[in-house]
Amino acid sequence: MNYIVFDLEWNQSNTGQEIKEIPFEIIEIGAVKLDEEFQLKGEFHRLIKPKVYQELHYITRSLIHIKMEELEDEKSFPEVAKEFLDWCGEDYIFCTWGPIDLKELQRNMRFYQMRPLSDKPMKFYDVQKLFSIGFEDKKTRRALEHAVDVLQIEKDIPFHRAFSDAYYTAKVLSRIEESVFHNYSFDVFAAPKTKKEEIKVIFDNYMKYISREFNDKAEALSDKEVLSIRCYLCRKNVKRKIGWFSTNGKHYYAAGFCDIHGHIRAKIRMKKSEDKKIYVVKTIKFISEDDFNALDEKRTKMKP
Repeated sequence: MNYIVFDLEWNQSNTGQEIKEIPFEIIEIGAVKLDEEFQLKGEFHRLIKPKVYQELHYITRSLIHIKMEELEDEKSFPEVAKEFLDWCGEDYIFCTWGPIDLKELQRNMRFYQMRPLSDKPMKFYDVQKLFSIGFEDKKTRRALEHAVDVLQIEKDIPFHRAFSDAYYTAKVLSRIEESVFHNYSFDVFAAPKTKKEEIKVIFDNYMKYISREFNDKAEALSDKEVLSIRCYLCRKNVKRKIGWFSTNGKHYYAAGFCDIHGHIRAKIRMKKSEDKKIYVVKTIKFISEDDFNALDEKRTKMKP
């Protein structure tokens, strides 16, 4: 299996009148292909002629230092995207700095009615997250240049272009310990459509569940699997100690107690799919008694 480490640069409306289906139009794709030993197998770099936004946004212009004239003779997005995917080959996993690039690639592909990358959630490596797990506090998300500085990687090309950022991301990826690589991420541009496609995965200190799509929030909150709280170590339902409550209508919390493993907190996040439906991301993790009491206090304050 190869690692396809890629980065995108995109443009947006300079007038505030964006097209909802494509708020960010990709104008550059850069990528590095690494083998299983993180040895370089290939490079990809293409500029793209924009079709939607004909004037460069001032942020795009200042960040990547490119002029519209430089893009006028380039190929269209569908042509370049096809070249990129052909270059990727058959057996690979995408790697990006943060989760946004993979989503925007698929959004641009959908706009041009291209064949989707996947019809269900797709595994990928969020190198920004892997860096945090491997070298920092597992929570903080840093800029790419920060990671390059921490790992003392030579800065031999400028940042903020698609290929250079892919190049540096690949350098960071190659420094990640093998033990961290089970912390993959899921891109949910194509949310699960059936119960069979739902995702359940156990990481070091938590379990993640990604539900199928529901028509609305009420339907999601009436689903038994969505509301269930199980200990992911002994796989048994736990005694519910704090019932489900929400602080903002998007995030819901509950807690229980496993006789073997202790206090457990469940968190639900409501997400809107690209098909304008609702799906749920639920995480379950063990917490201390102090954290349990703090959650109970938060619930008490929510009561009228």
